[in-house]
Amino acid sequence: MSTISADRDAIGAAEAAATAISAKKGKDIALLDVSEVVVVTDVFLIATGTSTRHVKTLTDEVEECLRADLDRRPLRREGREYGRWVLLDYGDLVVHVFDQETRDYYQLERLWADAPALEYEPASAEA
Repeated sequence: MSTISADRDAIGAAEAAATAISAKKGKDIALLDVSEVVVVTDVFLIATGTSTRHVKTLTDEVEECLRADLDRRPLRREGREYGRWVLLDYGDLVVHVFDQETRDYYQLERLWADAPALEYEPASAEA
């Protein structure tokens, strides 16, 4: 059984970002504790959008949520102009949002198979 060693703040930010993605109908959300296999970060969040516009919307939502709720801003962002794979780097958290074709091609979960998955349960949509 793998133990979770990622920083609690990184996990909290990842869960907040995952909730924001889920609220905007992002698909296949995965959180990986990469702290033992990657030197520069603790958590990868991987998610899928249904189109390039949806990928951009999801990353915009993550940025807004983390800025408003946790006063976090990405250190860098890449890929937004194309909307196929957008990366938001928060230091201890890296958010990857793909379109389906690009996610299937790169298979990050398989690449980082040694990293334990973090349990994440999307919040139910209640009005």
